[in-house]
Amino acid sequence: MRKRVMAAIAAVVVLAVVLVLWLRSRGHEATDDAQVDGRITQIAAKVGGPVLKVNVDNNNAVGAATVLVQIDPRDYEVAVERARAELADAEANATAASTGVPIARIETTAGVSTASGGVQQAEAGVTGAEREIQVAQANLVSAQARQREKEAAATKAARDVERLRGLVQKDEVSQQQFDAAVAAADAARASADAAKSEVIAAQGGIPVAEQRAQQARGAAAQARAGLANAQTAPQQLQVTQARAAAAQARVKQAEAALKQAQLNLEYTSIKAPGAGIVSRKAVEPGQIVQPGQPLMAIVDLERIWITANFKETQLRSMQAGQKAVVEVDALGGREFQGHVDSIAAATGAKFSLLPPENATGNYVKVVQRIPVKIYLEAGQDPNHQLRPGMSVTPTVYVR
Repeated sequence: MRKRVMAAIAAVVVLAVVLVLWLRSRGHEATDDAQVDGRITQIAAKVGGPVLKVNVDNNNAVGAATVLVQIDPRDYEVAVERARAELADAEANATAASTGVPIARIETTAGVSTASGGVQQAEAGVTGAEREIQVAQANLVSAQARQREKEAAATKAARDVERLRGLVQKDEVSQQQFDAAVAAADAARASADAAKSEVIAAQGGIPVAEQRAQQARGAAAQARAGLANAQTAPQQLQVTQARAAAAQARVKQAEAALKQAQLNLEYTSIKAPGAGIVSRKAVEPGQIVQPGQPLMAIVDLERIWITANFKETQLRSMQAGQKAVVEVDALGGREFQGHVDSIAAATGAKFSLLPPENATGNYVKVVQRIPVKIYLEAGQDPNHQLRPGMSVTPTVYVR
């Protein structure tokens, strides 16, 4: 009887243990395909040159902004000085070009105004000269009319003298009448001669007036040409302004060149982007490095995480925020507390160099694995014993 009781108790215990294990196995998912991960920053040279000094060695701890490698800066210091000189020259040229703009603007306005006034004055001179020609022509016509009148009067007076001359000889008219007729004829002839002189004078005035008009027309044409030249001044002002703008652009280019030279000088001191451990150092003093050449790596031990590759069949109930326990092989199975941060967007095979192509050949279904990112709770690794690449066994409690 007692043996039966003991057997029954043992059976109950076994069933209880099996039930607990079964229930426990239903509430979590574990995998041994996992490792510690972290940020590994590759340090490379941005500028080339001989290495003067290497301040670190493999496995050295460094802080942020620590100078790791010093490249010879002398060539870059010369480049900075040359860039400063070119900037000073560009600024001087820009100042001179900018000073010429207001002067050109004032000269443009004054030149157009002066040329316009000159054109108006020259055209007024042409108008006056043409009026002089018209007056001279009118005077000539008037003088010719008076000449014809005086010639007619002189001819009549001469004929009267000839008629009276015969009558005087016959004593039909008095000598006094004859003398008066002779005097009148002489006066008429003198008037005719004076009228002829007026005609000659009037004829001489016309060429003079025409010459003045021709000179006025030439002055007017010259003034119009000057106005046309002055009216091109706005385009010349635009050219001056464009030169000033180009000089300012060259100043900007020189400033950019100086900044680049200063940056290159700063790049000769290669600094750590953050705190970490130096690894894979591949540079020594005296070595000539090229831009982009890898020099070393910095492993950040402050911020690490676990990358666990769970089978796709294990992810049905897994989600971000769930509790996780991580056992580290290198630390004798020591457990660390953590939580699920995120689940990758694709399987690991999709990111491989040669991803599988299931649409060709004979298809064999293979259970895929999807990376799950697990963050450890802070303060559990003050001595930074966890290193990227360590094998771990994470367990995620999905219930």
